[in-house]
Amino acid sequence: MLRDDRWRGKSIKEMFLVSEKSLRYGLYLPPFGPLGDPEVLVNLAVRAEAAGWDGVFLWDHVVSDAMPIADPWTTLGAIAQATERILLGPMVTPLARRRPWIVARHASTVSRLSQGRLIVGTGLGTDESGDFGRFGEVTDLATRSAMLEEGLGVMRTMWSGEACDHQGAHYRVTLEGSDPEPHPIPVWMASSTGHARVLRRAAGCDGIFPNPDDHLPTPKEVRETAEAVRRAGLPPGRPFDVAVRGNASEAWGDPEPKNVDLKGLAEAGVTWWMESLIHFDPLDLTLQVVDAGPPQI
Repeated sequence: MLRDDRWRGKSIKEMFLVSEKSLRYGLYLPPFGPLGDPEVLVNLAVRAEAAGWDGVFLWDHVVSDAMPIADPWTTLGAIAQATERILLGPMVTPLARRRPWIVARHASTVSRLSQGRLIVGTGLGTDESGDFGRFGEVTDLATRSAMLEEGLGVMRTMWSGEACDHQGAHYRVTLEGSDPEPHPIPVWMASSTGHARVLRRAAGCDGIFPNPDDHLPTPKEVRETAEAVRRAGLPPGRPFDVAVRGNASEAWGDPEPKNVDLKGLAEAGVTWWMESLIHFDPLDLTLQVVDAGPPQI
């Protein structure tokens, strides 16, 4: 646990060293339904880059009530080759459903294809559509949590190039040493509840994605999350991202104002705004939002 006096008098921006651009803008979307065609997703990413967005991030599911479904990792590889600037990644990929050594290799490949533009969003995932239960995967949350933590260690060891002789509760890995990854691969931890264990896990990562089911986090909630991550062990001075998702683009054309306080969120410590694109929206409208570019503070 860090001593509080190391942070006394520091602002959120001082605690979390952010990039020169204080708020980046990404697209957060499910690769299924009208967005389940990988060719559509690659085209969307190319248009997003041209319109000034900073990133494109794909959900990771295998079951949905809206078919077809595109595999996020394969699609991210195609996006990496079709773009030059935008960051990209899964948001989020559940390690308990995907073996950590496979995710490590997927991430390594996409990172190299994109010249270091990959961010790996990870978390427990959900079984609301049967992504775990329909395939005989572990559904118990406590077990999946332990698998996530163990899997993170395996993944990072593989990226480091260090030899790995891991004999854990859930995974066995024996690998000789190799060259480390040529580009850093940041990891963001998803958090739907703000549980202490999740915050501690996030403190060992490069960012957090507060993602409650029922509302957009308020600036106050973001500050509280930032403080909680600090108390959970985030090292002073280490760059750390905070991403939140919602709808702020005027291109949606809703009659009611959205009242999204982007300025307040940025001041509270948010470094990424994720404009949420949903598969039941008409594709033409989705692309209209993409082409309109990021919302402005």
